[in-house]
Amino acid sequence: MASRLISRVGLYALRALALTLSLVAGGGAFVLFLQFGAADGIDTLDIARALLILISTLWLAWGAVQALIGLTSAARPPAYDPHGPIRGRTVVLVPVYNEDPLVTFARIAAMDASLAATGDPAEVHFAILSDTRNDLIAAREKQVFAQLVAERNGVGRFFYRRREQNTGKKAGNIEDFITRSGAAYDYAVILDADSLMEGHTILQMIRRIEAEPRLGLLQTLPKVIRARSRFGRAMQFSASFFSPIFARGLAMMQGDTGPFWGHNAIVRVRAFAESCGLPALKGKPPFGGHVLSHDYVEAALLARAGWIVRLDDDLGGSYEEGPENIVDHAKRDRRWCQGNLQHGRIIGAPGLKPWSRFVFAQGIMAYIAPLFWLGFILASIAAPLLAPKPDYFPIPDWPIPYFPPSAASKAIGLAIGIFGLLLLPKILIAARAALSGEARRFGGAGIAFASTFAELLLSSLTAPVLLMYSTRSVLQVLLGRDGGWPTNNRGDGTLSLKDSFAASHWIVTIGLIGLMATWTFAPGLFLWLLPVGVPMVLAPLILVWSSRPSRSRLMGVPAEYAKPAVVALHDAVLDRWALDAERAEADASGQISQGSVAQNG
Repeated sequence: MASRLISRVGLYALRALALTLSLVAGGGAFVLFLQFGAADGIDTLDIARALLILISTLWLAWGAVQALIGLTSAARPPAYDPHGPIRGRTVVLVPVYNEDPLVTFARIAAMDASLAATGDPAEVHFAILSDTRNDLIAAREKQVFAQLVAERNGVGRFFYRRREQNTGKKAGNIEDFITRSGAAYDYAVILDADSLMEGHTILQMIRRIEAEPRLGLLQTLPKVIRARSRFGRAMQFSASFFSPIFARGLAMMQGDTGPFWGHNAIVRVRAFAESCGLPALKGKPPFGGHVLSHDYVEAALLARAGWIVRLDDDLGGSYEEGPENIVDHAKRDRRWCQGNLQHGRIIGAPGLKPWSRFVFAQGIMAYIAPLFWLGFILASIAAPLLAPKPDYFPIPDWPIPYFPPSAASKAIGLAIGIFGLLLLPKILIAARAALSGEARRFGGAGIAFASTFAELLLSSLTAPVLLMYSTRSVLQVLLGRDGGWPTNNRGDGTLSLKDSFAASHWIVTIGLIGLMATWTFAPGLFLWLLPVGVPMVLAPLILVWSSRPSRSRLMGVPAEYAKPAVVALHDAVLDRWALDAERAEADASGQISQGSVAQNG
């Protein structure tokens, strides 16, 4: 009990330190901007801009502090026996929604083969939970499932069911299984359709949750794999190179109230069943109806019931796939935006732990932060129009004009500080990787540093475009538009110029209007705003270019240099099944042709 109290005090101290450092950074930016504005007299617009800078800088600083905490700590496994016998029964849940059955079910075959390769006698079943609305895809699911069961000798271990109504989307799909069949299992590994996990990782997750009776949910840190496009590879590199450090900082600050990202995690079925029922919110979408970002809410409900929710960022062998272009990323982000803003209805729910409420606030802030930056830019463009005319003769009858001192140094210092919060954490991560030898897994220290700068350049180029998509998403939700739950696009994400223009012409228009307004009303800001305005004007070209396959050695990840075993298994199964499907299709075509000839004869 004493050690737990000490650790709790340390946890609160760490959170207080992180918040204090963020407030200091935001407050410093606020004061510096006021000093900049005081050069020609402070007005109401200056104060408004300073407040916008304070909020925006505080948000950036919070992310930077999280990275610094991650840099000064190391991921360590909890206390448990990694070779101990597994007593409970586990089911791996794979929700699918209009996915390619061949690719998705081949992942299940690969994970089952990976489990078998460990030689562990643990009882692990797989359940495919289909919410597919397309009848042709559903028929194909049943065919490929039969092939899966036959190949993996999965009778009694593999299960498939398709819901007639996909009430509650993914959360409702899992809740339906827990309600109907959950009592047959002690633990459930929850995956997405594009998830892939090593058998060893699944077994260690089970051992860890058995070792801690109070553990209700254990979240792994999935790495993105199979990216081919420039945008996809940048996201993949970031997830493998930067995200572990940020996740380490998050793990240090979360304590027993950790995150749930909806997939690549294991839950204790009893805890989930008792704690995580999600009633529909009153009213219509986007703020009412079924909870979209259910994972954050489920983590909060588990913590409220006294269960530990933990991120074990030391666990490897956990993978997922990501979008290959900015348009697909924006579509997925639109759903996340609506789900996070919906949490404004939940943040005040009774009994939630303070950190859970703080997590909800962070999620909301992640999506409204672009509005503060956009507001600051618009206010800065409008400032010369609304500011009082300068008085160069403040003293009556004084013959020499007074010119206020230049505050350019303060503006430059503020800009350097803001860019530092964005760039410095990633550069420090690259430096640590080079010193620790971790960079060798990414091609060596030189390649890792070059990849870091390439990712920074690409993210700087795409950031204004992503900011506009995010801003539109927030405004759509605030205006009452429901984005629904669109199907994820898998595979080749290459965009044509026509599709890119159709998806971003409005960004081009806003960028042109913004640059012309800046040149007309605030020419002193024109050069400062070019890094924002030019990518907006070139948005269609950026979408096309970033969706093209990357042939560069930069931004490589360990999974490319040494293919993980479960990924190799998946490739082998998928290639074999695809060949079988081609042969079956060819045989069927041949039979049809022979029948036609016989009939004509």
